[in-house]
Amino acid sequence: MREQYRSEDFTEKGLAADPMAQFARWFREVAAGGMLHEPNAMVVSTATPEGRPSSRTVLLKHYDDRGFVFFTNYHSRKGRELTANPYASLLFPWHPLARQVIVTGSAARVGRDETVAYFRTRPHGSQLGAWASEQSAVVGSREELVRRYEELAARYPEGEKVPAPPQWGGFRVVPETVEFWQGRENRLHDRLRYVREGAGWRVERLCP
Repeated sequence: MREQYRSEDFTEKGLAADPMAQFARWFREVAAGGMLHEPNAMVVSTATPEGRPSSRTVLLKHYDDRGFVFFTNYHSRKGRELTANPYASLLFPWHPLARQVIVTGSAARVGRDETVAYFRTRPHGSQLGAWASEQSAVVGSREELVRRYEELAARYPEGEKVPAPPQWGGFRVVPETVEFWQGRENRLHDRLRYVREGAGWRVERLCP
């Protein structure tokens, strides 16, 4: 099961000055191409203080010069692991374009105001779901989960303001390295990685 990747050159000459600008360039191309259902889907990898890793797919909700933001229940597995060991890796697997972006960096909770502002933009059902689900905790049955949701729906009907759960909020991953991977023929892929150096960035090419 192999595919021969054929794509345009991806060289240092065409790179943006910093990784967030380069990410914005690639993200716009991916989103505009219509080849991916959710181009903002990313694999978030965390680890316990003992180094035991775990991964899951999460939706990127915001990015800017400060980093990449996603939201979760702080009591979930990833939330607990990031609290105890505040480092993460993000992977954007844009396979139809033979591209990947791999981020490593430190993670910190966003401000409560930022969390509440985002929570207000979520659909009503998603707001209720954030309350109904004790993310990553064991639940006896789906019926139990649905019952929690229905109780909340009765308490907060459509149009009623739903408060943001105190245990729910955002994490911002501040990048230390950002690798842009472009598939090429004969497995001679282009891998260009930005590495933070003080207030700036160094770019290095990696062997495929």
